[in-house]
Amino acid sequence: MTSNTFLLAIALLLLTLACSNPPVGQGNGEVETSSQTNTSFKVEKVVGGLEVPWSIAWTPDGRMLFTERPGRVRVFENGNLRQKPLFIVPDVEPSGESGLMSVALHPDFATNHFIYLSYAYGGDGVRVRVVRFREAADGLTDRKVIIENIPAAQFHAGCRVRFGPDGKLYITTGDATKRDLAQKLDSLAGKTLRLNDDGTVPSDNPFVGQANARPEIWSYGHRNAQGIDWQPGSGLMFQTEHGPSGFDGPQGGDELNLVEKAKNYGWPLIHHKETREGLEAPLLEYTPSCAPASGMFYRGSVFPDFKGNYFFGCLRGEGMVRVVLDGRRPVSQEILISKYGRIRDVAEGPEGFLYFSTSNRDGRGKPTSDDDRIIRLVPVK
Repeated sequence: MTSNTFLLAIALLLLTLACSNPPVGQGNGEVETSSQTNTSFKVEKVVGGLEVPWSIAWTPDGRMLFTERPGRVRVFENGNLRQKPLFIVPDVEPSGESGLMSVALHPDFATNHFIYLSYAYGGDGVRVRVVRFREAADGLTDRKVIIENIPAAQFHAGCRVRFGPDGKLYITTGDATKRDLAQKLDSLAGKTLRLNDDGTVPSDNPFVGQANARPEIWSYGHRNAQGIDWQPGSGLMFQTEHGPSGFDGPQGGDELNLVEKAKNYGWPLIHHKETREGLEAPLLEYTPSCAPASGMFYRGSVFPDFKGNYFFGCLRGEGMVRVVLDGRRPVSQEILISKYGRIRDVAEGPEGFLYFSTSNRDGRGKPTSDDDRIIRLVPVK
């Protein structure tokens, strides 16, 4: 595909996202089909009546854990939602775009039972912290702060937490609506952070030992990245990131980035399609805004045509986008679904189905009587 053809494809994708107003899907077995691969799938509701489910993870024994913004960690098992939360974060600050955000399981969860949560908390202004717990029979115990005092605000609080293939913990942070912080190496705002599983700093982080730089930083110049995953095979890290909202720059400019060690991703020095020597421009740029809120590579086998593709949910765009990559290079994309409202997280279940969560009760959506929901895509043969 030529560059001009690919740019036209992006423009058409964005126009569809911005202008579509399809009837609301209920997730009761509607059949959808990929326009590019002719892969058909049923859209099934898994659980409803939730409140802004932000992040989804699965335990080795098949339980689905997910977070709700007000501070609840919930468990779905054996086809039912456990009525009592696994844990309620007592010091969460749930206003605006903050609250309880990401959940991640330690790579050795089966033996150590460690669960990591990122959430906003109050005090001297809003901040974000990442805390490790151990799952026990009576809930989450052995609280250990991994990192805290990450700048935050009512908006642009990040914060996606995920373990990389190197066994390190990666954390995306927002610029806390103070965009100049993204370029300051003495601030944790607008960065990708990299830590050991106990919160200590790896010795091979790029800014270890550099004066006036935080050693936790892996990359910088980010506005508000909320999707992160590593490409199977290559191990390359890809992130989705929110572009400016009008008050801090022209609207649009959402991004898909290939994120690498020590690199500067430009915010606020460049945005949208701007380029400058020494700064990393996005692989894909989305104007008008689609508001990408997640990101994952599909590794399963039940959707063979999707294997190795990158998926992310869109809040403002109200859809799920599938991106086909050839190594570092995006070659095509499509809107896979677009009638379930604001989509937050996208995750792969243990059986290979694609799951996503809605965010229609976050104050910006139009919730149905059953929102918010977790919904899944099941192949149709």
